[in-house]
Amino acid sequence: MGPRIGEGPRMPDRSTKTTMGTEDMHERKVSVEPQDSHQDAQPRGMFHNIKFFVLCHSLLQLTQLMISGYLKSSISTVEKRFGLSSQISGLLAAFNEVGNVSLILFVSYFGSRVHRPRMIGYGALLVATAGLLMALPHFISEPYSYDHSSSDNRSLDFEASLCLPTAMAPASALSNGSCSSHTEAKHLTMVGIMFAAQTLLGIGGVPIQPFGISYIDDFAHHSNSPLYIGILFGITTMGPGLAYGLGSLMLRLYVDIDRMPEGGINLTPKDPRWVGAWWLGFLISSGLVVLASSPYFFFPREMPKEKHEFHFRRKVLASAASTASKGEDLSSQHEPLKKQAGLAQIAPDLTLVQFIKVFPRVLLRNLRHPIFLLVVLSQVCTSSMVAGMATFLPKFLERQFSITASFANMLLGCLTIPLVIVGIMMGGVLVKRLHLSPVQCSALCLLGSLLCLLFSVPLFFIGCSTHQIAGITQELGAQPGPSLFPGCSEPCSCQSDDFNPVCDTSAYVEYTTPCHAGCTGRVVQEALGKSQVFYTNCSCVAGNGTVPAGSCESACSRLVLPFIVLFSLGAGLASITHTPSFMLILRGVKKEDKTLAVGVQFMLLRVLAWMPSPVIHGSAIDTTCVHWALTCGRRAVCRYYDHDLLRNRFIGLQFFFKSGSLVCFTLVLAILRQQSREASTRTTVKSSELQQL
Repeated sequence: MGPRIGEGPRMPDRSTKTTMGTEDMHERKVSVEPQDSHQDAQPRGMFHNIKFFVLCHSLLQLTQLMISGYLKSSISTVEKRFGLSSQISGLLAAFNEVGNVSLILFVSYFGSRVHRPRMIGYGALLVATAGLLMALPHFISEPYSYDHSSSDNRSLDFEASLCLPTAMAPASALSNGSCSSHTEAKHLTMVGIMFAAQTLLGIGGVPIQPFGISYIDDFAHHSNSPLYIGILFGITTMGPGLAYGLGSLMLRLYVDIDRMPEGGINLTPKDPRWVGAWWLGFLISSGLVVLASSPYFFFPREMPKEKHEFHFRRKVLASAASTASKGEDLSSQHEPLKKQAGLAQIAPDLTLVQFIKVFPRVLLRNLRHPIFLLVVLSQVCTSSMVAGMATFLPKFLERQFSITASFANMLLGCLTIPLVIVGIMMGGVLVKRLHLSPVQCSALCLLGSLLCLLFSVPLFFIGCSTHQIAGITQELGAQPGPSLFPGCSEPCSCQSDDFNPVCDTSAYVEYTTPCHAGCTGRVVQEALGKSQVFYTNCSCVAGNGTVPAGSCESACSRLVLPFIVLFSLGAGLASITHTPSFMLILRGVKKEDKTLAVGVQFMLLRVLAWMPSPVIHGSAIDTTCVHWALTCGRRAVCRYYDHDLLRNRFIGLQFFFKSGSLVCFTLVLAILRQQSREASTRTTVKSSELQQL
């Protein structure tokens, strides 16, 4: 998609070549050619209009990216709801690539053999089904209980968290929860459903983009094709931003909004135990995908070319035939054009086994090309950075700056994603307006990568250390247990795996529950229509004072805007390399390999970047955890992180991938300059030899 936009004036020639290359297919349909003029004169329905197809496909890809990007906007919420580590949630986010990669190769083979609009429609329905499956665990699971008290008796919620002698403690407070094999099996079922849904999401997305672009390129006028694909790309890029915007809205709603307990809940979005309505966004996105997919079942397998296209093609072919008949020399000049058709043209005539045998040879030939290999490696580094950012940046902002998940998503959707889109557009404009050569494209990529790297350096220093958490921050890395908590709560029957944080604002110390703060009482104050919970008679607080419910506010909350502005500017500068790097691939490989080179590139990006990067980032985040929640003896979600370590490792990973991209583009520029000097030397030698003659 990107290369077509940035290629500028070269597009008409390539489109014409594609049209000529598909001549055999149209010659088989004898009835189409003689009726071109008649068909042009007849009014056509909107389903025979390529402009309407472009509109439909733009909306479909927009909604598809919404549903695939929505999980990333609610990743921290899903972790809390189902007790997942960041490594598992990263694997879940990347699992849609498994289904995609497993079938993407066959799109190149079946592309000209199937009814493309209908295949797009079927794929979209699979995507919608995957969205519904993602929401299914909410409906088959028990209502969310944000502590270990009985969910059927809310009057015990606060009692289970208070400091009570062992004899007076409620039975629910002494229990570690219901840990039966049935409970664990149900948990695995929920997680398995989400992994299956992600796989189905990847499979459903396989035919949508390739078939849609090829359909537009086949039946649009050659001069209109770049414009249509540019419009398609421009509308599609808004999908991730809308996904984060939708996530921001949905996560403000309580997860069980459809089955609220009697008497309501005592949580606010700022409470660390808050879980938003993550599932509702999947239902909305799935509904939009179904609506966007419905027109595809009415588009024809082949529609007439836009007006004048067939006349132009016949004129070109007639001229070529006339010229070829003038002499054998000119005929021999046209012979290489047939060879340049390569695998892209002979694929329709190959069997599936032959196609699979030919593909590795083309793959190895491209991988031996130094420019292709280095540019793809640079794009792998950039995509790894983007994949980690898209998946875990909202969670990073939540933890580092104590903001809500809703606000973190809003920052990404309103600032980071738009700047990335602007960067991609700016890169395309620079390539087209300045008519950049391959050397200049590589220099632009190098400049963008360098500036992105420089903007990343201050990010290491924007943040605060983890505030003091009683019994945890003193013994980093220790497992939660009664020995972690101060002696003032020893007379209490506190459960180590309970979680209802309170903050001693005077000493800036956080306790995991009121019980661990030694609190024996609870009061609710109403103010301005909102209720605030306070715990009283806390023996661990100076003067047996009172503490408010909730975690301590971060001292760095005000730094979130400078951080996200610098991060977004760096991401925007990195995205400038998008179009020029595609141009380096298109201009650096043989003409007969262009089509499959782009396919190989996308496959490598998925396998080497989009699949492993979320898992790598999630694993790095897990290593910074200092207090894990335990569910039935197993490690579940992380409750507290070492903020300095989290910042250094998350930003460090981003810095590492940006540095890799910079190194690759530096090598590309050096090789291209060397090739340019050698070409210049050969030209000088040839001209001097001619002068001597």
